[in-house]
Amino acid sequence: MTRPAIRQASAADVPAVAALERDVFGPDAWDEPAVLAELEGPGRRFVVAAGPAGELAGYAVSMTLGDIVDLQRIAVHPSSRRSGLATALLEDLLAHPGPADRMLLEVSERNQSALAFYAAHGFSRIDVRPRYYRDGADALVLHRALTPPRDPSGTMAP
Repeated sequence: MTRPAIRQASAADVPAVAALERDVFGPDAWDEPAVLAELEGPGRRFVVAAGPAGELAGYAVSMTLGDIVDLQRIAVHPSSRRSGLATALLEDLLAHPGPADRMLLEVSERNQSALAFYAAHGFSRIDVRPRYYRDGADALVLHRALTPPRDPSGTMAP
């Protein structure tokens, strides 16, 4: 399988990302102004991947604050699921953690496929946010340690 081409998102991607948000996250979706705010926000990494016809197939957003990377969103169009795209998007974010040494995220307790995906990628549960989502579902807070960054000489950074 060929790796999907992942690139930095631009303002031109905002309408397509907002449309995929509505499809994937329903009432918890970001609208266009919220997507644009994430695109332009400090410490953000916002990447997108195109499908075979050039359409938006998926995207991922993280925010780095100090030693923590917060996975804000990861979404894949239903027609591109089970293709390795979510893994490629997550790996891109993990490869660009800045100074962070761990990644955190929240996921609905009801989203069994996402929970399995994150478990397969080394995340473990550290907390619960009761009734976090509009549908009343709890959010499970997941954590993953990140590989310490290396300096250009190949040694571990302090």
